[in-house]
Amino acid sequence: MNGIAADLFQTEAWFDNLLEQGFVEQPRCFPVQVETPAGKVLFRLMLVHGRLHSVSNYYTCVYGPQGSRQAESQTDWAAVVAQMARLPGAAVVNLQPLDASSQWLTAFETAAGAAGYWTDRFFCFGNWYQPVPTGGYATYWPQRPSALRHSVERGRRRLDKAGDWSISIVTSAADDLDAAIAAYERVYAQSWKQPEPCPGFMPGLIKTAAREGWLRLGVLWFNGQPLASQLWLVHAGKANIYKLAYVKGFEKFSAGSVLTAALMQHVMDVDGVEEVDYLTGDDAYKADWMALRRERVGLLACNMRHWSGWFAAGRQMLGRWRRSIGSPPALR
Repeated sequence: MNGIAADLFQTEAWFDNLLEQGFVEQPRCFPVQVETPAGKVLFRLMLVHGRLHSVSNYYTCVYGPQGSRQAESQTDWAAVVAQMARLPGAAVVNLQPLDASSQWLTAFETAAGAAGYWTDRFFCFGNWYQPVPTGGYATYWPQRPSALRHSVERGRRRLDKAGDWSISIVTSAADDLDAAIAAYERVYAQSWKQPEPCPGFMPGLIKTAAREGWLRLGVLWFNGQPLASQLWLVHAGKANIYKLAYVKGFEKFSAGSVLTAALMQHVMDVDGVEEVDYLTGDDAYKADWMALRRERVGLLACNMRHWSGWFAAGRQMLGRWRRSIGSPPALR
């Protein structure tokens, strides 16, 4: 496929691992795509059979078409929508989570509207991010809230007094990837987090990231044992904070925050990224690390030439109306 996708989550490597390791039941996929006269794929939109929806799930932070930088023509998007409309279940299409500011989304909505679809955007989740200031980490860190800076400093002092500690940042398979994966999984198993629904996904993603050059797997070691671990993915000038965990019972060391600060310095000063992205959710701590917030949205597209499209659109509009006026009083 020509070009480099604008976002890591639009690359073929991302979709390959997601489809191979990221679903409990393997989905049946339909790629709708634009090709050159010679048959070379310029870009494709990956959809799942049924009521058509995006190839996305719990592991997806933002969904988009593969190779979307090549998708510049409204004619191309009209062709994609025409292909989509012929698929089984295409009367109702659900895509999420999406970057509300992306050009491809506006082009898709325009093409869908011209083909008889009614479209509606809806909220998915908040997304906190940080543009890297001039001067990198040395400028960024003093701008953080004093409570956060003091917490990291106290954590470092307590670690110094309690024993031997260090931080490793694995970036390639040459850095003993299997040991790094084992450390990550050990921390995760001893953390507050629920077990992964698809156990093979994270090892697969770490190996994919090492192969693609995305990998920044940080581990904080304390007395020879992994105490905190974080997976960051660096691609196209952006550092994506994908997964983080720390061992329960050691909160006084602020190991997670100490590790985040070290990784933040690495991606800003060594990798030279332009943006750091916390990806999903409005957890309160993210506002301490990040300066800005945006929203990820979903898109419902209903074919108004089909009865099931009418029904889905009506249900969506009714839901919006109910939310706008508040819930009705309960019947007694």
